Amino acid sequence: MAERSVRPCGTGSLSLSKAGRLSEAACRTAPRTGAKGQGLPLAMSLFALSGVFAHRLASNPCHAMDSPTQQALGGPAMPAPTRQLRPFELSDVKIEDAFWAPRLETNRRVTIPHIYQMYKATGRIEALKLEWKPGQDNPPHIFWDSDVAKWLEAASYSLAAHPDPELAKRLDDVIGLIADAQQSDGYLNVHYTVVAPDKRWTNLRDRHELYCAGHLMEAGVAHYRATGRRTLLDVVLRYADYIDSVFGAGKRTGYPGHEEIELALIKLYRATGEKRYLELSRYFIDERGKRPHFFNAEAEARGDDPKRFRHASYEYNQSHLPVREQSEAVGHAVRAMYLYSGMADLAAEIGDEALLEACRRLWDSATLRKMYITAGVGARRQGESLGEDYDLPNESAYAETCAAIGLVFFAHRMLQIEGDGRYADVMERALYNGALSGVSLDGSKFFYVNPLASAGGHHRQEFFSCSCCPPNIARLLASVGTYVYSAGDDAVYVHLYVGGEGTAEIAGEQVTLTQHTNYPWDGDVRITVSTAEPLTFALVLRIPGWCTRHTLKVNGRRVAARVEKGYARLRRRWSDGDRVELTLAMPVERIAAHPRVLENVGRVALQRGPMVYCLEQCDHSADVRSILLPDKAKLTARFDKKLLGGVTVIAGSAVTPSLVGWQRHPYRAARNARMRRVPIKAVPYCLWDNREPGAMTVWLPRI
Repeated sequence: MAERSVRPCGTGSLSLSKAGRLSEAACRTAPRTGAKGQGLPLAMSLFALSGVFAHRLASNPCHAMDSPTQQALGGPAMPAPTRQLRPFELSDVKIEDAFWAPRLETNRRVTIPHIYQMYKATGRIEALKLEWKPGQDNPPHIFWDSDVAKWLEAASYSLAAHPDPELAKRLDDVIGLIADAQQSDGYLNVHYTVVAPDKRWTNLRDRHELYCAGHLMEAGVAHYRATGRRTLLDVVLRYADYIDSVFGAGKRTGYPGHEEIELALIKLYRATGEKRYLELSRYFIDERGKRPHFFNAEAEARGDDPKRFRHASYEYNQSHLPVREQSEAVGHAVRAMYLYSGMADLAAEIGDEALLEACRRLWDSATLRKMYITAGVGARRQGESLGEDYDLPNESAYAETCAAIGLVFFAHRMLQIEGDGRYADVMERALYNGALSGVSLDGSKFFYVNPLASAGGHHRQEFFSCSCCPPNIARLLASVGTYVYSAGDDAVYVHLYVGGEGTAEIAGEQVTLTQHTNYPWDGDVRITVSTAEPLTFALVLRIPGWCTRHTLKVNGRRVAARVEKGYARLRRRWSDGDRVELTLAMPVERIAAHPRVLENVGRVALQRGPMVYCLEQCDHSADVRSILLPDKAKLTARFDKKLLGGVTVIAGSAVTPSLVGWQRHPYRAARNARMRRVPIKAVPYCLWDNREPGAMTVWLPRI
């Protein structure tokens, strides 16, 4: 298999296969660690560690012979992955623009340190020392491990793009605590080690053990890929090997109530080539929803009545049916997005068309009938659930930040499999709206819930007792470079228009694309191709679904390119310095909702390019909830460099009911009601609640 170079922060080049697995050369040079995070030579590691961990080392791609475990899988080799595309490595993407670069810098300088300090203050970091005793205050919670793991992942991604000795030291310290907290058999969960040591694996439905394990695995892979060091990777591999020794065919039955480990195991598989991790992910996915129902049997085994499950239906955790039989996106939105992401990964790895078809059905259900204009998902507060088709209330919208982030994950995976712009459209909508709204402009406050209207009482907070969203948005921002480009067979895809550059190997040669753009504030994009020798390949540029008119030029000459699946393909022999200019028309659009979204009948939302807009009370004298937008009102876009760090605003004239004559009349004939004109100024939804508190609305009544 061909190999490409990846440049981890602070190391030399490590050679990875296209699947992202360690090559033999990389394995020989990468430092090994023991369970406590102390560096060990490879040979010493093999003697120091025992059981299934030693089997994993023996089956690592560094060694010529397969392990007994791999031999036991038997049969033909795994089917070739069905992904059409592969994302650029994070270390091969540099972001230098006026929109994302400042946010990534704020994420590095403010958000990641802020979250760490909050985790110190609330005991999450100290809990890793395993010093809590029964009867003491603040017992380690069942999901604290996942909070810390997501912070580790965010910090690792940040290091990949921006070396930071202080952050690296902080990471090392936390990783050392995690390694010391690992039990002799490989088990790693603070709550079940010190709070409920006799309850291990007794309540997978509710208690997040496998969920926490999955986030630790993701952090281990991220840290290794960012730094080239195995201090965390070896810890989580040891934990994965232990979990594999417990669960699976012929072992203990079970699967997680909160999905996450499914996609994490496939990340481990792609990083190491160890097939057991892929097989364990397949087991958890295939076992889900089988009859007799595992969660019923599990509840009875611990003395609970399954009928007393507080969410009533197993739709809540997507275990109501086997996954290949599911057609409607239901239940807890974050769990759903993580499950669907894992299903997509598995379908791609094993060439499972039935599983992929289920992903397509669930995608359509979630994005065509249950998604907000901001790409928020999970309309209902009860159960943080997706709700019924077209049930999309505005002020009571839940739309958890984590759910929008999960939708980004799902969209990105489906995009790599099918190369279809409809997935990129949703990915972009979520990135610029429903996910980015989750963090304040100064990087220190967060939304858990993202409504589309507010009476003025909804605000970001510095922290939440259930703190899943802050580190989730931090890790998304730190890794946003991975969503910009993909490589295909003799092709480079540009999914997002972000200033900076991306480098990949195409047809055996290194190709760099340099983007110059002020996107999303305007639709002008200039891309320069850099290559040592002339090279024939396709440059494939996304034409967003919101764009109805575009032009393309190559070296100053206008060209025509057919748009297929949302992408314009320019195939030619490219020379160093060739320049492509893409212009995307970006007018202000009035957007209508599906007629079955009853709350928005007779209303419009404002959108320009990928950005959804809203009215904030601080910009208006009239109550924004009383403003009506005439269909013929002229709306203009202008850039305000002094507002909210520099944004394009939408300005125009609307109307609001006059209060004249109402002083002594709660009701009166409509013919006597009068309207008065008011100026309006709409700002990007992702930036609301960064100024004075007040009401907000996305959808405006039209007249």
